[in-house]
Amino acid sequence: MSWHQISVITDKQTAPEVSDFFSEIGAVSVTYMDAEDKPVYEPAPGETKIWSLTKVIALFELDSEPELVKTVLFSKFKDQPLQDWLYELLEDQTWERTWMEHYHPMKFSDSLWVCPTGQEISEENTICMTLDPGLAFGTGTHATTALCLEWLASHDLRDKVVIDYGCGSGILAVAALLLGAKEAHAIDIDPQAITATIANAEKNKVSDKIKCYLPEQFDSFQADIVVANILAQPLCELSEAISALIKPAGKLVLSGILNEQADSVISAYQQHKIKIQTPTTEDDWCRLDGVKP
Repeated sequence: MSWHQISVITDKQTAPEVSDFFSEIGAVSVTYMDAEDKPVYEPAPGETKIWSLTKVIALFELDSEPELVKTVLFSKFKDQPLQDWLYELLEDQTWERTWMEHYHPMKFSDSLWVCPTGQEISEENTICMTLDPGLAFGTGTHATTALCLEWLASHDLRDKVVIDYGCGSGILAVAALLLGAKEAHAIDIDPQAITATIANAEKNKVSDKIKCYLPEQFDSFQADIVVANILAQPLCELSEAISALIKPAGKLVLSGILNEQADSVISAYQQHKIKIQTPTTEDDWCRLDGVKP
C-alpha cells in the first residue's frame, strides 16, 4: 500500500494546531521533525519536543486529496506562518526490515549477544537475546544502551532483583533476566514502551520474571540493582526517587549522559549518599556506576 505524505514547516506555537488539524481531517499519523537540524539532548519526561521551526509531517491514505488538504490548511492558518509545503507519494515498504539491513548481531563483554530474529548466535558460555527494531527505543546500537549492556554482562546478576527505570524496549530488563537476575521490574512513562517490553520478554521467554509499570502503577521498593538509561536532566530531577529504590550496598547504573554533563549528574546523586565511580565513556556519552552505602 502507498500513502500520501504531506509536510509543512511552521513555528513552535502553530505546530500543535497544524498537527491537530491533520488528525481531524483523517491523517493516519502525524510526526514532528526539526526544520533547522538542531540536536536535542534534553526533552523533559513525557515531553513532545517542538522546535522553533518545526516540520509537521502527516500520512494520508490514497483516497485523500492532497491539493484539497493544502487549500483548506492554508485557508485555516492564513494568519500563521506556514512555509515549504511538500507533497510526496510514499511507496509502501517494510520499514523494520529495511532498518534491519543495518542491524546485525552485537556482543557485549564476551558473554551477551543481542541479535535480530533469524540471526541468533549460539556460542559456548554466552547468552543470546533476540531483539528487533520496534515501537520503542533500544536495540543496543546506541552508545548509551551499549554501555549499560556492557555493565550487565560483566557483573554477576544471579538471584538479583533489577529495576529498569525508563525501560524503552525493555532491552536492559530482559538482558538482566537472561544473565541470571531473579526478577526485573520495568518502568516507563510511554505505554508503547510497556508494550514493547512485554513483547520482548515473551520473545526471549522471560515474561514470567518481569513486571512492567507506568510510573503511577509502580509501588516503590528497594532492589539490588537499579538501571536508568534516560537523559541527564531527568536523571538529575529524579535523583531522589531513583536513589530511594536502591538497597543498602545495592548498585546503580546511569546512562544517557553526555560527557560534559557527568559532573552535574554525579553531584545530584552524591546529595543522596550515592558513591559514584569514575565515568565510563563511549564516543560523546558516558555511564556512571554507583553504590549505595
